[in-house]
Amino acid sequence: MADLRTPAETAIRQCLDVRSDESCSIVTDSNRESIANALYEAALERTDDVAFVRYPPGETHGAEPPEPVAAAMAGADVVLAPTTKSLSHTRARTDANDAGARVATLPGITEEVFVAGLEADYDTIAAHCEAVREQVDGADEIRVTAAAGTDIAFEIGDREFRSDTGIVHEPGAMSNLPAGEVFVSPETAEGTFVVDGTMMPHGLLEDGRTLTFEVEDGFVTDISDDEIRSTVENAAEEVGEAAYNLAELGIGTNVAVTELVGSVLLDEKAGGTVHIAIGDDAGIGGDVDAPIHLDGIIREPTVFADGDEVELPAGGSR
Repeated sequence: MADLRTPAETAIRQCLDVRSDESCSIVTDSNRESIANALYEAALERTDDVAFVRYPPGETHGAEPPEPVAAAMAGADVVLAPTTKSLSHTRARTDANDAGARVATLPGITEEVFVAGLEADYDTIAAHCEAVREQVDGADEIRVTAAAGTDIAFEIGDREFRSDTGIVHEPGAMSNLPAGEVFVSPETAEGTFVVDGTMMPHGLLEDGRTLTFEVEDGFVTDISDDEIRSTVENAAEEVGEAAYNLAELGIGTNVAVTELVGSVLLDEKAGGTVHIAIGDDAGIGGDVDAPIHLDGIIREPTVFADGDEVELPAGGSR
């Protein structure tokens, strides 16, 4: 078993800065208990007010947790959520932030990713986020191209880019852990994106395999992969066209991630990659509620902000 103590301490002390007068909820499921236990023990070294909340794994990323879990999140000063399915794009998470909680979600986290991803220098990650933000903030259009066939333009409109640095010290702040990305929920998009890195349920794609998505007026209109198409169709039975929403454009800034490993949580942060997501964007500055949020990672992209090429941090795009 991996030594989880050091990364747990990094999360509790450096990333969340849990203090002795604060309450902390560790939210997990039966598949992620080893990581949750390590976080729980590390949190107990900082405060006596720690709760351990476990529930059955969700069916999809973005699915809402049971109400008692949501209440435990909203009632805490600090929330860490190592879970099988992501709580990042849920009302439970946004409600906890709105109540003033500092939240770190660790969706799909494994012991390997937990150790590798939290050995990063988060001051360096924050600096790379700032450098990317300086190039993209205020742009009307972001265009992404890549050799595998991606050519898609995003209209940003009144939306704002955000940074996920892993430093979660202010009330109401939220981050994934491991961290490292600059992202936006665009107002609309048009074109084609071709995933050649990592995407669930497939994990890391074999060399030469790609997943193609056609986008018109901000909605995905064609999906080449049967399994992903089925997932989106099932979500559409509940929420209609919102399931096909082009939800996110993200740029990885974590240069400590030197190669893709098949974990969306880690791979989408790899410096020099882009990820594009389908489904829910209400938690990241958009206005679409959906029970899914599916990220696909694109290797070695070229990014343009209003026609000017963006200098991307080097990392694990190969």
